[in-house]
Amino acid sequence: MDYHHLGTSDLKVSAICLGTMTYGQQNTEAEAHNQLDHASAQGINFIDTAEMYPVPPHAETYTRTETIVGNWLKHQSRDKVILATKVAGPRRGIEWIRGGPTSLDRSNIRAAIEGSLKRLQTDYIDLYQLHWPERNTPIFGQYQFDPSLEKERVPILEQLEALAELVQEGKIRHIGVSNEQPWGVMEFVRLAKEYDLPRIASIQNSYSLINRGYEFGMTEIGYREQISLLPYSPLAFGYLSAKYLTNPTAQGRVNDFPGFAQRYDKPNVLPAVMAYAELARKHNITPAQLALSFVYRRWFVTSTIIGATSMAQLEENLSAWEKPLSDDIMAEIESIHLRYMNPAP
Repeated sequence: MDYHHLGTSDLKVSAICLGTMTYGQQNTEAEAHNQLDHASAQGINFIDTAEMYPVPPHAETYTRTETIVGNWLKHQSRDKVILATKVAGPRRGIEWIRGGPTSLDRSNIRAAIEGSLKRLQTDYIDLYQLHWPERNTPIFGQYQFDPSLEKERVPILEQLEALAELVQEGKIRHIGVSNEQPWGVMEFVRLAKEYDLPRIASIQNSYSLINRGYEFGMTEIGYREQISLLPYSPLAFGYLSAKYLTNPTAQGRVNDFPGFAQRYDKPNVLPAVMAYAELARKHNITPAQLALSFVYRRWFVTSTIIGATSMAQLEENLSAWEKPLSDDIMAEIESIHLRYMNPAP
């Protein structure tokens, strides 16, 4: 396992991060702890969760994931685990979270971190992330900015000031953003510099063979500002495993939660997936290994967030680390990419 510095921080994270959004809904606590034990044994020191997990979010399951992770964490050497979690933002129809957060203001951020610390049974969070932007911006499968959706919002400066207080109190070591856009990232960077506030160390955005939108502008920002990308959904909700090609009714998030995978409900997704699956078979690797190996070693990726509902899936995901792609395979990937460019933005 390789380890990389997270942005300009002192955190050194494994190149693979274990995501936990299935814990408490698709995975039992025992299954979750088995995954965490196995990942840790393979050298993974980076765990990502969120106050709203598991997903899809429901009032009945909200907070279960952090509780499950916390029950595991209390038996670990805390300084050996780099723990990331997130505060849920407003306007996503999740009124059961903190009474329905209307903003990422000081009181909401403080209430969120206090709840997460209690559930995770720890005194501090290594990386605290804003789960999605406060402002109007296209996210979660939307791909066009619509000015008509503008609403009142908490300024980014106010959000940074609230986070700064928690850093000063020792409850947070470093901060990050998620599902962000170029304008937002640069505002966080500018304001942190101007007002001497905590600097974002990372950005957690969707990135995969069929969603390479991050490469348009964001890679330069990440490089020049030393902000780490933590890509999520590298298997595109399981589409890039090709299981839905052979069995459209296969068990998985797409069929278990109808309507939840709107990012992938677009015309060129299946043709692109088919092309990548054929490429994988041509080179005697699984479609999942092709998709993951591609993301694992992109020059701008610091740590790839993987998730699994079974130990077999987790082992296949980890095995992709041992299968770096040749220059010839990468050239073929680019050829497919130019034919089906970002079908799942």
